[in-house]
Amino acid sequence: MDEKIVMIMDDGTEAEFTVLETTRLGEVDYILVTDAPEDEDGECYLMKDMSDPEDEEALYVDVEDEDEREAVMKIFEEMLKDEISIEKQ
Repeated sequence: MDEKIVMIMDDGTEAEFTVLETTRLGEVDYILVTDAPEDEDGECYLMKDMSDPEDEEALYVDVEDEDEREAVMKIFEEMLKDEISIEKQ
């Protein structure tokens, strides 16, 4: 998946991310993104979509709940097991 998205950060600046994978768990959509250029190591961020269906733009926030984060990361790790290495911090 090579989709690029631009997020507006809390300080108003824009940051471009590459979407590594998407999934849906329950009624919530999640994305795993990276800020690293292709073929380079970088940070991965797990985000969940908090926007309403009628919103024109998605509203993504960090997944802060540890149990939720662990459950979703297990899904992404399985989906990407042959493509990337995800190290837990």
